[in-house]
Formats: sequence, structure tokens, C-alpha cells
Amino acid sequence: MSSTGNQSGIAGELKNVLLPGKTTIGILGGGQLGRMMTLAGTAMGYRFVTLDPAADAPCGQVARQIEAGYDDAKAALELARQCDVITYEFENVDAEVAGLLERESYVPQGSALLYTTQHRLREKRAIEAAGVRVAPYREITSVDTMLAAVSELGVPCVLKTVTGGYDGKGQRVIREASQAVAAYEELAATGAELVLEQFIKFECEISVVVARSTNGEIKTFPPAENIHVNNILHASIVPARVAADIQIEAQKLAAAVAESMKAVGLLAVELFVAADGRLYVNELAPRPHNSGHYTMEACATSQFEQHIRAICGLPLGDTSLLSPVVMVNVLGEHLEGIIARTGQPDAEAIELGVIPKLHIYGKTEAKTGRKMGHVNLLCQDVEEGLQWIEQTNLWRNTNS
Repeated sequence: MSSTGNQSGIAGELKNVLLPGKTTIGILGGGQLGRMMTLAGTAMGYRFVTLDPAADAPCGQVARQIEAGYDDAKAALELARQCDVITYEFENVDAEVAGLLERESYVPQGSALLYTTQHRLREKRAIEAAGVRVAPYREITSVDTMLAAVSELGVPCVLKTVTGGYDGKGQRVIREASQAVAAYEELAATGAELVLEQFIKFECEISVVVARSTNGEIKTFPPAENIHVNNILHASIVPARVAADIQIEAQKLAAAVAESMKAVGLLAVELFVAADGRLYVNELAPRPHNSGHYTMEACATSQFEQHIRAICGLPLGDTSLLSPVVMVNVLGEHLEGIIARTGQPDAEAIELGVIPKLHIYGKTEAKTGRKMGHVNLLCQDVEEGLQWIEQTNLWRNTNS
């Protein structure tokens, strides 16, 4: 059985339950998502071990860390030895290592979901198999197929590498047919498989974080409206400024994808809202997601606690929105300024009635464009949160 929102989707005795106080959770990946997962799970009574190649990784600051590469089978087996259950915090984990751990340990998410979401063509086909719409696309294998696809799909369109790439990397927007060959040659030179997508004229992008437990229970969080600047998520606005029926439909589609793919844990579903109100799934992420960070203070259950509940077989938590909220990312160029603000009264927050909640990730080096933290702005109305972002002037070079 499944459900959306806060309707329970399970009945009777739960199976595969791993209780707090008795369970150690292993995390493949030691970045900020693993860190926030650990902080949420530690409060519940779970212990954590992370595997990451970087010394002093963000997650390693709050959990035991095995310092090794993601393709290190020996280290992966050591992680399995120390843990009762293993999860991952980002999808670019080596699929062979994930498969090894699936054989040697308990990985409720499995490797199949990784295999699918690491490859855009496989992902699109899986979304279509769930009966959910994606933008028209074509597999590109040569200059001839590229030219034919551009002719069929029209311009503008977007050429993407099938694997890798995030925050706009591995993508080329083709605005005129004459740009097709150069875009193909540039990305084909990387050796990656390619896919061409029709450019959807959309009003906005929204995303839904959905959880599916080992017992098949499904719950969705309220959709977030996402604003990107330079192909990097700048802010997420909740409630999303779209019609209520669109929000409900987005949650239903996200639940349908999670159920069809038999996902366990969190699945972030990014969708375009077209001018005619139709929804197109853009991409999936089988893990906690940047656009779900707002849940940490604004929802009855955070996405990180929900992920722990899902993989450990606990009943899923209530996903009710407790307050309107705007989440804004803190990039490397914003870090010094936002930290300095914490040492003085926040005049803008007082004036607007906004409550800022700062989260810093503990990364060792602040680089321009690198996500170093975020702020959740609790407010009476999301416009107040957006005004706080503008009035602080920290994001003056990145505001859209």
C-alpha cells in the first residue's frame, strides 16, 4: 500500500525494523548530506560510520570515518563489517562497490536504483514506465543522429552527457540548429554517451522529496519552488507559488515514480511546470536533496530523519509544513558575510518578522560557487523571506 502526504500507507506488523540504540548506519559519502543525516539520526539514537576519501570530510566531523576511495572494495567491506545497514548520500557512488555491499551487507536502497539514476537514458525510461511524462528526448550516437534529433525536436534543445554532470555541467543549450555539430563534438569528446532533450518552456521548476520505506509506506513533502542562478540552486520557496492542484499532482507523480521504481529511502523528483500547467519530470536524485533542506525547521519531520526512518523500517514521520519558508544556499562567496552576521542583531530579520536558521557544512575550503551551507528563513509569508535575502545584500551578485 502507498500514500502521499501524511496518510499512513502501512498496516499491521512492521518488518525489517532496525531500532535506535542498537543500530550503526554506514554512509557511502562524507559530504554535507551525510553530515545532516548523521546529526538527525544521532539525535534519534543511531550511530554512524562514513566512507569518504577526503580527510576531515563534513560527515567525518560528526561520525567515525573510513578514509578511502569509493571504489576501494576492501574499505567498503570494512564499512560493512562495522555497520548494520548501509546507505549513500550521493548517486555517483561506484555501482560495483554498491553491488558488492548489497551482497555482503544490508543495503535497503539496493544498487538497482543507483544503476538507473546514474544514467539519464535509463532514468527517463524508468520514469516513463511509471506513467509519468518527461520532456521528449533522443539518444545521440553520431553527428547524423544529432542532426536528425535537432530537426525532430526543434530548437532550443539541450544536449547532455548521459552520466555525470550536475549544476549545469556536461550540458550545452542549442539555440540555433547551426550550433548542433559543435555542441555534439564538444561533449562527444568526453567519451560519454549523450542525450538530446527538447527544451520545455516552463513557468517554474518545482521539486518533491518523497520517501518510501522498506515496508512500502510512502509519504511526500510539500513541493518546493526552485530558483537557479548560473545553473546552481539559489533558493527554494515553500509553499511553492503554483496552484494547489499542481502541487497535489506533483506529489502524486513523485509517489508513482517511487512506487514504480521500488525506491527505498528518499527520492527527489524535479519537475518543470509548463505554461499550460502540465508537469514534466526533469531528473531524479535517490537521496536527500538540496531543495529539501527547508524541511529541517519548517516541517514536522526533516528529510534527513525521514530517510533514516525509511531505511530502518520505522513508520514514516509526519510531513506537515509548520511554517512558510525560503531556503537560500550559502556559496563560497557568501560564507564570510553570513558568518559575520551571526555575531550581531539581525535588523532585517527583526523588521520583516523572519527567523533565519543557519547551517554550515564544515567544508575545508570555501570556493566561489561551492555550496558551503544554507539558511532556512521561517516567515509568515514567503515574500518576507525573499525580501530578507535581497536586503542583506550578501546575494546581490547572484539574485535572479
